[in-house]
Amino acid sequence: MITPNGSAGLFFIRQLTRRHGGLIIFFAVFLGISFLTRVALLVKAAHDVTWTLSLVAAFGWGLVYDLGAAAFASLPLAVLLVLLPAGWFQRGWQQGLAQIFGFGVIYLLLFGTVSEWTFWDEFGVRFNFIAVDYLVYTTEVIGNIRESYNLPLIVAGVFAGAALLHWVARRTGMPAAWLTAPAEPFGRRLKAGAIWFAVPLALALVLSSDWLPYFKNNFNRELAKNGVWSLFAAFWNNELEYDKFYTTLPADEAFRIVRAELVRDASATLGVDPLDTLRIVRNAGPELRPNIIQITVESLSTDFLSIFNRASRLTPNLEELAASSLVFDNFYATGTRTDRGMEALTLAMPPTPGRSIVKRPRNEDMFTLGSVFRAKGYDTAFIYGGFGYFDNMNYFFGHNGYRVIDRTGVPKKDITFANAWGVCDEDLFRWTMREADAGAASGKPFHYFVMTTSNHRPYTFPEGKIDLPSKISGRAGAVKYTDFAIGQFIRDAEKKPWFKNTVFVIVADHCASSAGKTELPVQNYHIPLIIYAPGGHIAPGHIRTLTSQMDYAPTLLGLLNWSYPSRFFGRDIRQTDPKEGHAFVGTYQKLGLLKGDDFLVLTPVRRQTQYRYDRTNFGLAEQPVNPAFQAEAASYYQTASYLYQNQLYRELTTEEFQRQLAAPARP
Repeated sequence: MITPNGSAGLFFIRQLTRRHGGLIIFFAVFLGISFLTRVALLVKAAHDVTWTLSLVAAFGWGLVYDLGAAAFASLPLAVLLVLLPAGWFQRGWQQGLAQIFGFGVIYLLLFGTVSEWTFWDEFGVRFNFIAVDYLVYTTEVIGNIRESYNLPLIVAGVFAGAALLHWVARRTGMPAAWLTAPAEPFGRRLKAGAIWFAVPLALALVLSSDWLPYFKNNFNRELAKNGVWSLFAAFWNNELEYDKFYTTLPADEAFRIVRAELVRDASATLGVDPLDTLRIVRNAGPELRPNIIQITVESLSTDFLSIFNRASRLTPNLEELAASSLVFDNFYATGTRTDRGMEALTLAMPPTPGRSIVKRPRNEDMFTLGSVFRAKGYDTAFIYGGFGYFDNMNYFFGHNGYRVIDRTGVPKKDITFANAWGVCDEDLFRWTMREADAGAASGKPFHYFVMTTSNHRPYTFPEGKIDLPSKISGRAGAVKYTDFAIGQFIRDAEKKPWFKNTVFVIVADHCASSAGKTELPVQNYHIPLIIYAPGGHIAPGHIRTLTSQMDYAPTLLGLLNWSYPSRFFGRDIRQTDPKEGHAFVGTYQKLGLLKGDDFLVLTPVRRQTQYRYDRTNFGLAEQPVNPAFQAEAASYYQTASYLYQNQLYRELTTEEFQRQLAAPARP
C-alpha cells in the first residue's frame, strides 16, 4: 500500500507509532510463532511427509489459516485499545503492564507450540475434535499430562523461550514505538479500532476450513492447518447434520437400499414402516445361554498381536488364547476413539458424523446389544476402571439398561494401582470377577461390557508384573501388561464354577494410532476380535470375511443361535456372502465404506471420493465414483442419522420384543 508520501515503509511506521500499533506487533508475533511451529512439526514428521512442492503449498495455505487465527485472536485486543483512556500508556507502570501482557501473549503462543508438538506426537495431526474433548475433561487430561511429561521442565523452558523472544522484540524498539505514542482522543481511537476490528473479523468469518484442498499425503495437509484455527473449527463442527452436509438420497430410497442390504444375512424384514430397519433374525437349533464377558481393550491394534504380526512378542497370552478361539482376521474399528468403539459394539450402527451417539443428547433407551440380552433374561453391566463421566460413558450405559461399576463406586482399598485414566487392568478384572461370582450365585446369566484403560499414555502399570518397566517402556510395556492381566484373569476364571458356561470376548475399541498418509488410513482401523468359549459353545477357527465392529453384536447373537427382532445395522457375518462383507470406518467428518478393494469416502460438503485400496502398501489410488457404491454408502449413513435424529432407533419393550418375535416376516 502506497501513501500520499510515496512510502509504504513510512505508512507502516506511522501505524506502529499509534495506539493500535500494538496489533501489528501481535500479528507479527503470532505469524512468526505459527511459522516456527509448522517448521518444528515438519521436522518431527520428516519421515511421514512427502518432500515435494506440495510442502510449499502447505506452508502457503498455512499462512492463510495463520492469518485467520491471528485475526480472531486479535479482536479482544482491538476492543481493549479503544476502551483504555487516552493517556493510559503515558506512565511507566502502565507501560510495564503492557510489557507484561506482551510477555504473556508470547508465553501462551509458545506453550501452544509445545502442546501441538505433544498432540502431534500422540495423534499425528494438528488440534482437532479430540483436543476439544480434552478441554472438557480436564481432570483426566491434566493428570495425564502431569504423569506423562516433566511439566516443571516444560514450563521453565517455555518461560525461558518467551523471555528471550520478548527481549529480542524490545531490542528492536518496536514495543516502545506504540507504547510511547501520543494520547489519542476517543473518536480517533474508535475509528481506528473499528477498522482493526472489522477487517480481521471479516477475514475470520469468510475463511473456511473447507477451502483447504486435499493433498495426496494427509501429513502434508495437516501441516497446512493452524492449530488454533483447527481447534475452534472442530468445536464449531462437533455435531454435523448428515442431511445438511453430505450426499443424500430420497429417504424412502435410502431405506429401501439399506433394508435390502440388511437381509443378506438371511434375516427378514418386519413391520410396515418403510423408514425403519426392524427385521426378524431366526437361527435354527437350541438357543445357547452362556454368560458373556466382553473385554474391550484400549487401543489394541492388530500389529501388537503375534497372530497378525509375527515380529511382535508383546501378547503371548492372547496368542495362546487365540489358538482355542474363534478369530476374526479382517475386523475393523468404525472410529478412532473409545466412544466410537462403544457406539458400534453396543448399537451396531455406522459412525454418524460429528460426535458419537454415546456423547450426544437423546441417547437413552436405544436398541442395543444389552437390550437384546435383557429381553432374554440377562443381567447387563458396564464395568470401567476410570471415572465413567468421561466421554459420557456412565450416562449412556446407565440410560440404556446397564448397571454401571466404575472407579467412583469402588472403595480405595480395592485399588492397588491407578493413573489419571483409571485403575490397572488387574484391579478392573478383580472387580469383574467379583461381579461374575455374584451373578453366577444369583442364577441369572450375565453380559458384562468391561473397558480397560492401561494401554493409554502415560503407560504406567504395577512394576514387577512383566519384563518391561512401567512408563519408560511406553506403549510396548502397556500392551504387554494388558496381555499379562488378561491371561491372569482367564487363569483365575478357570477355577470358578461358572467358567465353562462363559464366553470371553477380547476386542479393541480402536487402534493405537489413527494418523496416516491417506485421507482415511484404512490399515489403522484393523483391530482384533477373539471369541473364546471354554465350554464348547462356540467352535474355534477363523472368520476371514471383511467386517467391522458394527457386525459384532448380530454375529455374536448368531453364534448363540438366538432368534430376535433387530434394528441393528450390522449383519451376522457368518450368514453373509463373503463378497458382501464390508467395513464402515470414519472420523467425525469423513465417513468411509470399504468393500473388497473398493473404498469410498464421504466428506462435507456433499463430496465423495472413491479409491482402490492396496492391501500390500496401504495406498489409496483414486478412481471414478461408482454411483451404486456411492448410493450404498450414503444410504447407510443417512438412514442411521435419520433414525437417531427422530428417536426411532429405540429399544423394544418386553411385550414388543415377544410380539415381533412371533410375527410373520414380510417380503
